[in-house]
Amino acid sequence: MSRTHHRLNCITPPYLLQKLLESGEEDIRRAALNTLVTTAQLRGGRAVRASFAGSAVAPANGRRTIFDCRSGTFLPLAELVRSESDPPVADASVNRAFDGLGATRDFYNEVFHRDSIDDRGMRLQGYVHRGTNYNNAFWDGQEMVFGDGDGIIFTDFTGSLDVIAHELAHGVTEHTAGLEYHDESGALNESLSDAFGAMVKQRALHQTATEADWLIGPEVFTPGIEADALRSMKAPGTAFDNKLFGKDPQPDHMSRLVKLPDTEEGDFGGVHINSGIPNRAFYLTAAGIGGYAWDAPGHIWYESLKASSAQTRFQDFADTTYWKAEELYGAGGIEQKAVLAAWSEVGILVNGAEAGRERVPAGRADGSVLEDETIAGFIRRIEALSAHAKALAEDVDALTRK
Repeated sequence: MSRTHHRLNCITPPYLLQKLLESGEEDIRRAALNTLVTTAQLRGGRAVRASFAGSAVAPANGRRTIFDCRSGTFLPLAELVRSESDPPVADASVNRAFDGLGATRDFYNEVFHRDSIDDRGMRLQGYVHRGTNYNNAFWDGQEMVFGDGDGIIFTDFTGSLDVIAHELAHGVTEHTAGLEYHDESGALNESLSDAFGAMVKQRALHQTATEADWLIGPEVFTPGIEADALRSMKAPGTAFDNKLFGKDPQPDHMSRLVKLPDTEEGDFGGVHINSGIPNRAFYLTAAGIGGYAWDAPGHIWYESLKASSAQTRFQDFADTTYWKAEELYGAGGIEQKAVLAAWSEVGILVNGAEAGRERVPAGRADGSVLEDETIAGFIRRIEALSAHAKALAEDVDALTRK
């Protein structure tokens, strides 16, 4: 059943833009303020525009059309510059957007047999060169829109395939589980987009789970600072650490879940921050199974997304992935063990898992065992369980005092 909960989903977390408002550089502050204000305006107008979405979602065999906003912000005035059967044009941004939409469309079709974003052949529309120094890219339920960045903090957002695939994955989520965009369900929404974005990029590069860097948006984020990204799925909390932004706030364990208000300033309960927890669970699952992330791990996550609902939380999704792993690949197999170990590592114990399975090492497809699953990995899982128990004890103590 399709549930089209249209909303504006942006790749740049609001806490990064808010941090830029403190910059000593006037150009950086101005670009950040402009991006925050215009994004808020777009988000406010989204509900009205959703009622006119019919033409965008009409079946079209996933055909691509790219428009040039020419630094404007009113999308209906953008110029059509490339369609499905057209050859490449002189504008590299147009070609990158066209190729990124195609790579993502083909990924869903060839890997999951999904017919475009809505599974009904939805047309894929991309708009490039939106606004001036616009430090964002977004999916609004109808189309994908790219800013050019300010050239200091961000470069042209068409330059990152995983960013393009991340945003389009929000459309897939809209048309499947319809995950509500706040607190844990919203963080799961963001995490799934990161996971599918990473898979699209890794497939394009023919990388295995162990070969990939698992970074989101390194190509477009802070061109003057090396070795950083918007997020790290492999090691949440390490994507960046500099004077401009401070340290990456993403947690990698439930004991470090960040509590924020469910407001735009609070990132709707920390959806871009707490996504680090399920992000790491997916990375650990892919590394534990071995091979390509879009094979068994991707199918487990995709089927679990389809089996989820609007209010699915981390625990619910963890349980679903465990049982989907069994349904797809058999009980007690490498896939199910890897899923179980991964969620345990981030502080989530799967409900209904048989006693004793929680600590069975997850192996690669060739039968070898990952380094994380040696004695050192076992110790880390014990520490994770201890931290989880401590957090529960603190919650109980707080309730008792009340």
